[in-house]
Amino acid sequence: MHQVFGWVMAVILCCSAEGRANEGQPDARLMEAQADFDEATKLHDAGKYAEALARSEHALTLREAVLGKRHTDVAQSLNNLASLYYEQGLYEQAEPLCQRALTIWETALGKSHPDVALALTNLARIYYRQGLYGRAEPLFQRALIIREATLGESHPVVAQSLSNLATLYKTQGLYGHAEPLYQRALAIQEIALGKSHSDIASSLNNLANLYAGQGLYGRAEPLYKRALAIWEAVLGKSHPAVALALTNLATVYSDQGLYGRAESLHQRGLAIRKVTLSKSHPSVADSLNNLANVYWKQGMYGRAEIFYRRALAIQEAALGKSHPDVANSLHNLANLYRARGFYGRAEPLYQRAWVIREVALGNNHPKVVESLNDLGQLWLAQHRLSEALPLFTQAFSISEQRLRHEALDFSETRLASFLTHLRADEQRLYALLRAHPENARVRHLALSAVLLHKGRSVAETASISRTLYRSLGPEDRDTFERLRSLRTQRAALSFSGPGVLTPESYQQRLHSLAEEGDALEANLAKRSAPLRSLTALPSPAGIVDRVASALPKDGALVEFIAYQDHPLVYKPGTPQAKVASQMRYLALVLFPDASTRAVDLGPAPPIDRAASRLHDALAESEASFQSASQALYRRAFQPLLPLLGTTRRLYLSPDGQLGLVPFYAFHDGQGFLLDSFDFTHFTSGRELLREPQDSAPPSSVFVLADPSFTSFPASVSAGALPAPGAPPLSGSLERFVSTLPQDLLRDAWVPLPGSRLEAQGIQRLLPQAQLFLGSEATKQRLLQLPTPGILHLATHGFFLDKAPSAPGSRGLAAIDALDGAPSPQQEPLLNSGLVLAGAHPTASEFAASSPEATLVTALELAGLNLWGTQLVVLSACDTGRGQVLLGQGVYGLRHAFVAAGAETVLVSLWKVNDDSTRLLMDLYYRNLLAGQGRSSALRTAMISLRASHPHPHAWAPFIALGSDEPLRAILPSVPQMPEPKPRAPKKSQD
Repeated sequence: MHQVFGWVMAVILCCSAEGRANEGQPDARLMEAQADFDEATKLHDAGKYAEALARSEHALTLREAVLGKRHTDVAQSLNNLASLYYEQGLYEQAEPLCQRALTIWETALGKSHPDVALALTNLARIYYRQGLYGRAEPLFQRALIIREATLGESHPVVAQSLSNLATLYKTQGLYGHAEPLYQRALAIQEIALGKSHSDIASSLNNLANLYAGQGLYGRAEPLYKRALAIWEAVLGKSHPAVALALTNLATVYSDQGLYGRAESLHQRGLAIRKVTLSKSHPSVADSLNNLANVYWKQGMYGRAEIFYRRALAIQEAALGKSHPDVANSLHNLANLYRARGFYGRAEPLYQRAWVIREVALGNNHPKVVESLNDLGQLWLAQHRLSEALPLFTQAFSISEQRLRHEALDFSETRLASFLTHLRADEQRLYALLRAHPENARVRHLALSAVLLHKGRSVAETASISRTLYRSLGPEDRDTFERLRSLRTQRAALSFSGPGVLTPESYQQRLHSLAEEGDALEANLAKRSAPLRSLTALPSPAGIVDRVASALPKDGALVEFIAYQDHPLVYKPGTPQAKVASQMRYLALVLFPDASTRAVDLGPAPPIDRAASRLHDALAESEASFQSASQALYRRAFQPLLPLLGTTRRLYLSPDGQLGLVPFYAFHDGQGFLLDSFDFTHFTSGRELLREPQDSAPPSSVFVLADPSFTSFPASVSAGALPAPGAPPLSGSLERFVSTLPQDLLRDAWVPLPGSRLEAQGIQRLLPQAQLFLGSEATKQRLLQLPTPGILHLATHGFFLDKAPSAPGSRGLAAIDALDGAPSPQQEPLLNSGLVLAGAHPTASEFAASSPEATLVTALELAGLNLWGTQLVVLSACDTGRGQVLLGQGVYGLRHAFVAAGAETVLVSLWKVNDDSTRLLMDLYYRNLLAGQGRSSALRTAMISLRASHPHPHAWAPFIALGSDEPLRAILPSVPQMPEPKPRAPKKSQD
């Protein structure tokens, strides 16, 4: 994808005084030169460069004859003639003309004149197109300084300089440097020029290229389309700028496998370029290369090779043999030969491209990563694993450094998208592991990727929050408060529905709130970046050893990986578009001595179905759950036993659907794993590297429980309005009521007496606990609490789902069809939350009520300050559920509280029973008081509860995520309760 580097033409409004003939009469030759100059400018703007060239040369000749070779008007002609050479890819002819213009302007006008900035800019553009980025950057920077000083920081020409410098950074892979410059340029131009100017289209195109390079196609596509529409309207449908927009848009479609749409746009762009430029122009080579990519991916190798070779010949002739664009063509041609099995022809092309890229772009550029990975795959196809592995290792190390740089400036949404983009290379390592599980170096590399990337988005979000609360000043706190307010507004609008707004306006408002919040998150990330960078993660080479050293001597880490398995080597001649792939699960085991083991668990669909089946069986308290439990055990856990040996203390980091089931409830045919293993759950094993606490934790204990829920007015039924004379429903509450099933309406949000007894039991054990019960258990109270040592929330929970609640559970009857509520794909943290006091007001207050005043979403809870909070207990339904994002965990309440800083979070996996939950929580706190670890205490409580409630529906709904350390400096001691030891599993009868 190419950026817009529109050449700035020098415009002469009239001939200067030196050019006048005797007695003040203008020289006829200068008048002729002016006419040629004006016509050349018009032809240039129309994209008719060849026609403009003769006019521009003639104007220069006349001016030199009349004015001499050092006149400023001659410099303007030199600049414009250079622009025509530049547009046709004739950079060697353009450079000396630019150099001459610069010298004239510096001598005549001084080194800080805007015309000098013009010459610097155009010379830098030539160097940029030649791949001489080190020579281009100081010229762009100097031009920007001159323009800001002479024209002001809000001038459109300053915007052009900002965009130029951003493009240089983007090409070098410095996306964090580029984006704010692009955004500032666009903001300046929209104010100064309006939203339909050609320069606006240039900025939109450039910003879209930045997003496309990060895999953010949803952001890039609408910007490309806007740029295309502007250029077509302003310049006509046959202008080279239109061809550029068509080409870039087509490349986005090609990257997403939409080859039919891509091909037609590429062909249209190529046709325009052939007419308006020349057939040997570098832009024509770009179009040929892009079309060849489309054909190669579809297996049309003959057509692709012809186009690749034509593009390469044009580029070598126009740009020289060491240009980055030449490297791209060499690399693409090598890909073609590798796909056809011509390995001997592919290797030298890969090698040439790699060398060019390292020299021109630097050792850490994404294009160098591409060269390393693809050459590595070629060597794998030749059974040269020992040679390929160092390339994959180097490529991963470069990508990780790039991620560390980019992650410092990203909002969480943006970072999650970027991680998804990088996941293609990451999954290559997992495919390599599946092919070579016996190779210790492969295992080490794959585990390094897991430990550094898994759960990275929530970890970075938590790091921003921690830095903000501990190190930054009032201005940053104010920004964070604005962000919290925006999240509350967004949640309220999501649940209240459009009201008087049209559907389009409603969605636009939701989008605007999301964009504004995203910008504030990115601002906070950027401001906290210098402090966060001081606590960098271990290197890819050192992460495995660091995590291993944090494991207890009797423990092991088990990382489950759900990934898209693409074959590293496939039958020659198989089109890339038809290469078969499938979702699979792997498990990697790490021991305290840093030794590793790996096992392929098989295709993901059967495992996911087994996990969903077990979850449903346990959630519905099915009597026949054991068959589902044994089925998942055989698929997801039994293959681990030969790897574990005698180890029974496991730190689990599940992925995919395995994050939604309790491993303790797996049955091996003889008994539950509850009796055999001690599990601690993490999003990533990297969490074992928690920083030591630098201060004593808060000693406060806050409990919100049994919120006040009064019934709906008796006349209200699902979809019905109050009876005559009854208070009318508010619009949002009417829509909410209409979603509730008729037979469950009166059971929705029923009082939870068990949760009140649960809270009172906690206070008996912890006299310092502050209870907020009934009408005091409000959303406002929760969001304004000071940082607690322990936070316990016992109420109704919700997750947007179709499953109804059973009577007596701590879940909503239904909440999946709230009018206007976004789907999980749009904002997963708006689809999980808790219900607090006031959700069902009295009849006199009913009309003024709205559900958004009492439903607190995960998005809002992520803004709490829980740094120092040792334990959050979410004693409600479905608090551990949410949208599963492969490699990043479950986006819901668990995600929110981890991002907010909680060390350990207790969450539920289904709709829990009010009474049995009270009993389980009482046992849990007693075990904590006895000094047991936060996860171990839950296991002991589960074993105790099972004696009176044998079905795992009652004893297995909760998992503890995070630290298993005993609570520090907060609990009085009670008599020690014996902790059961894991038993060795009996041999399965299967």
